[in-house]
Amino acid sequence: MKVKIENYPSRLRCEIHTKHMHKKYGYNGWNENESRMDSVMEAIEEAVQSVYNVLNWIWFDRRTQKVKVRIDPWDTWSMDHTLAPIILPMLVQLQETKHGAPMVDNADVPKELRMSKKDMTQFAKDGSTDDKFFKRWDWVMDEMIWAFEQKCRDHWAEDYYGPYIEGEDGKFLSGRFEWTDDKGRQAHQERMTNGFKLFGKYFEALWD
Repeated sequence: MKVKIENYPSRLRCEIHTKHMHKKYGYNGWNENESRMDSVMEAIEEAVQSVYNVLNWIWFDRRTQKVKVRIDPWDTWSMDHTLAPIILPMLVQLQETKHGAPMVDNADVPKELRMSKKDMTQFAKDGSTDDKFFKRWDWVMDEMIWAFEQKCRDHWAEDYYGPYIEGEDGKFLSGRFEWTDDKGRQAHQERMTNGFKLFGKYFEALWD
């Protein structure tokens, strides 16, 4: 597999006045009583941007993001294992840099994170969120990340059985494991499966 995804196309922007105002008044708000120099800088920015807008229309706004993907035959022999080490670091980065969250269904999170009926009514009324809105998305993201971490561990199931003991006849196939934890392994697999289910359900919410 070989994947090359270039950055999103940019466009020309003049920020002479914007940078000047930020430097002079800071980012918390510009002074309403602009000086003559402030007005001159604004006029320059507008003039330059008008030229930029023509160039943007001619060229920059017509460009598209370049994506090149080559899939080799072995990439689909075990496609889940091929994709897992690609998806995992993307989820980790998104978790660290995200600036928002989607609406997460109550059924997808533990009881202590669920939205109350009152909060649900208020959300439907005016879109206001409760104090656990972002915590629910953090929990979902954590579960997705955990699931893909386990998928990247080829032998995670070994956590649930002990050393293998050969049979009394000395034959390997007639032996047994010293101990097994079938319930633990099943719970582990069910949590992984749920993480992948969440990944599919909230796939279109994976944005920064």
